[in-house]
Amino acid sequence: MSAPKIVIVTDWITDMGGQARVDLALHEAFPTAPIYASVYEPDEFAKEHFKDINIHTTWLQKLPKPLRKFHKLVPMLRVKAFRDLDLSEFDIIISSSSAESKQVRKTRDDQVHISYCHTPIRYYWSHKKQYLRDPGFGLLNWPARIGLTLLLPSLRKADYSASQEVDLFIANSTAVQKRIKKYYDRNSTIVHPPIDAERFTKAAQPLEKRAGYVALGRQVPYKKIDLAVEACTVLGYPLTVLGNGSEHERLVKMAGPNIDFVTRPTDAEVAKYMGKTKGFIFPAEEDFGIVQVEALAAGTPVIAYGKGGSQDIIDNGKGGVTFRTQNSVSLQKALLEAENSTFKPDDLQRIAKRFHKTLFISKVKKIVRDNS
Repeated sequence: MSAPKIVIVTDWITDMGGQARVDLALHEAFPTAPIYASVYEPDEFAKEHFKDINIHTTWLQKLPKPLRKFHKLVPMLRVKAFRDLDLSEFDIIISSSSAESKQVRKTRDDQVHISYCHTPIRYYWSHKKQYLRDPGFGLLNWPARIGLTLLLPSLRKADYSASQEVDLFIANSTAVQKRIKKYYDRNSTIVHPPIDAERFTKAAQPLEKRAGYVALGRQVPYKKIDLAVEACTVLGYPLTVLGNGSEHERLVKMAGPNIDFVTRPTDAEVAKYMGKTKGFIFPAEEDFGIVQVEALAAGTPVIAYGKGGSQDIIDNGKGGVTFRTQNSVSLQKALLEAENSTFKPDDLQRIAKRFHKTLFISKVKKIVRDNS
């Protein structure tokens, strides 16, 4: 019996965020599988990682380059683009989805669609109010807000309908598993996202050589990096903020002299900063938050907002310190607690091993094998 022909479908490929790293691990599990994306507009880091992979795109890639990311303001275009894909040659479709990639259609009765769900679409379901307050498009916030409000009923209907066509859901965390059940009324299997632990373990410094704190992530409203900047400014703790985004100028203006910014860190630089800091600050409510595990692999405790995916990774006092209210005062208390705590790098790295890429690959392969 010949091996099933597999395809991987992802929302888009633009940067090396958590979803892109999952896509790469899926491809490592199934190296002959092509990857389909709505658009392929990689930054220099993503381009390096995806350069040797067979990438296909939807008709959205034919839009003029300035408009290829504008399609994010018109989600029904992505719905149509994914549903227009002809995947009839494949036996197993694996969608990597936090948006519309699960809209792909099966065209044969014997095809199987497995969706690795990073979350049901946040701006339709779990975080609708937050996105309506600030969609994260800067000057285009007002048309995005109006459009989402008017289209939300039809967008939800289309998303729910697509969820019912999926044969098997894989959730990336307990929090996402609960959302899949709540919004899609579907059961799911949890497989935590993978990390490349070795890159961070090699960068780990002894406790006596560590200083200051680090925050990392796209500087957009829901990441709440402003809480890290404000808390460390008030306490006078050195903080290095890695990354860039629509919030960057606001963060720079509110930062004290003890705050440094590195807007385009390489993978090697991220690992270096993680390995020499006293603590990694993670103030967002994420679906999983793979960067928390990367910090642990570097032997670094995490000061995390104790909701969302963090609950699968950090126990207060084990792996770091959690705070329960998403504001600067609560984070300041957690930082003071972290200052008076001792976390051994070896203990933290043992926690990180539970999320190793080899475990992810073996679990996903088994799921595909059992459903072939």
